[in-house]
Amino acid sequence: MSDANALARLLRPAGAGIHTVTTGTEAQARLQHAIYGVEGADAVREAWLAALARLASAEVVLLGVPSDVGAGFARGASFGPGRLREALIARGAYAREGVIDAGDVWVVPQLLDDAMLCDAQLAASRRDMYGDPSDPRPVSPLTLARAALDHLRVLAPRACPVVLGGDHSVAWPAVAAAAEGRAARMGILHFDAHTDLLETRLGVRYCFATWAFHANELVGRGQRLVQVGVRASGRPREHWESTLDVRQYWADEASAREPSELAAEIVAHLRARGVEGLYVSNDIDGTDPAFAAATGTPEPGGLAPALVRTLIREVGAAFPCWGSDLCEVAPTLGGDIDGEPQRTLSTAADYLEDQIALGLRS
Repeated sequence: MSDANALARLLRPAGAGIHTVTTGTEAQARLQHAIYGVEGADAVREAWLAALARLASAEVVLLGVPSDVGAGFARGASFGPGRLREALIARGAYAREGVIDAGDVWVVPQLLDDAMLCDAQLAASRRDMYGDPSDPRPVSPLTLARAALDHLRVLAPRACPVVLGGDHSVAWPAVAAAAEGRAARMGILHFDAHTDLLETRLGVRYCFATWAFHANELVGRGQRLVQVGVRASGRPREHWESTLDVRQYWADEASAREPSELAAEIVAHLRARGVEGLYVSNDIDGTDPAFAAATGTPEPGGLAPALVRTLIREVGAAFPCWGSDLCEVAPTLGGDIDGEPQRTLSTAADYLEDQIALGLRS
């Protein structure tokens, strides 16, 4: 089977990663009409397959992973990819030359990673998803995302993947795929209110709170993981830096710095450690709730969007971008705050435009 056919068998058209039967079908159809310009499932699928056929020319590939089962406190990030696409469409920033939307991972909202499933559950999910309990395809969003990204590396060899989350667990397959064959040469710029540096959480290996631990191990530690915006942690910065050999700029420290000066310091830091390519992981809760409150765990005292955008642009300009993600936008949350979730979506769309631009420049 060709990689193109294998990819199409793993994914769904953009917006279709959330399984709908009655509730949500109209909203899904509106989004797909805005993306593909056609109506009806068959016509949407044809338009999506036509987009996949153009992957060889892509410079940036979007991949939606509408999963929030790996989240912690409050859910809603599963609706992030669809609403982020709508925000980009509304500002005319979606259909850019060189950018192709590969669609969505099809999410079973009770599953996370195939390694966490017993044989009976794998067979049951494969039966209902693919019609055959012995079908070898993965069934969980993180495992599906990694398989899709591996195919995309073959089909779109020049492209930088930009993953639309979903909770922050979706960063794990994205960063692992980006590091394939070059982990020791990759640096990670990570915006977040939290460290996400637990080895496991309640016995779970891969979730929102653990992905950065495993990413840090993958790149060989050595302070190639740079975290900006941390302010909600059960341990001080010295603990994380001394035990896991990461570099952190907590939110108060980062906000007190001149943005371009901080960017230059991070660039010099990564270059000194042999970094040749960059992965950008952007959790929206790294940003202060005044600008982005529609997220599962908003934390006061966060970063201003101007600082985040300067670091994305200026650190990103120093290295080829090997991948990025934008996570934890939860449009169903924050509705009791005036201006939300539109303010969060606008902030996130600004970030996405910058991250897409990194990929196009690379």
